[in-house]
Amino acid sequence: MCRSIKRLREGDVPASEEEIREAALQYVRKASGFRAPSRRNAEAFEAAIEEVAAASRRLIGSVTAELRR
Repeated sequence: MCRSIKRLREGDVPASEEEIREAALQYVRKASGFRAPSRRNAEAFEAAIEEVAAASRRLIGSVTAELRR
């Protein structure tokens, strides 16, 4: 979907909290169609970023490494 969103899982190197949040922000911007929300929508925008970041953390923590050939 978003070519600019960085892969957050690279082998044994965990993504930092900042990298996870930046990827979540990029996703929410893309999904909403807004680079920055209006004041009226700022709370919903921020909540969406936190939800996407939390889901990303859970996913990264749950997946197992695939063996590369």
